[in-house]
Amino acid sequence: QVQLVESGGGLVQPGGSLRLSCTASSKFILDYYHIGWFRQAPGKEREGVSVISHSDGRTYYADSVKGRFTISKDNAKNTVYLQMNSLKPEDTAVYYCAKEKNSATAQALGVMDLLRYEYWGQGTQVTVSS
Repeated sequence: QVQLVESGGGLVQPGGSLRLSCTASSKFILDYYHIGWFRQAPGKEREGVSVISHSDGRTYYADSVKGRFTISKDNAKNTVYLQMNSLKPEDTAVYYCAKEKNSATAQALGVMDLLRYEYWGQGTQVTVSS
């Protein structure tokens, strides 16, 4: 059973930084599947934030976080990170990580399409407020 566990959320002032971690239960998940970070603010739909490719480490970002967030991974630790800098109140949300589905149909979807992903973690709350 695949499990993804997020950590690192918290309360931070505007302009501050946080680093989120997503640790996978299986050693090979990061070697074979894209891992994505997503977020859901109260009353809003879940949206893609950033994705990292399994093969070449290529990264993808939502326009709203480009230049402020950086996704990275450490395959030896089975962990994907999301470094969040210059945080804004509108970044407040529950942040989730998820693993790409093992399906050609799913993998043909957009890289941040929620339907491309499965095994969502429990989420970690990020609150940006003064």
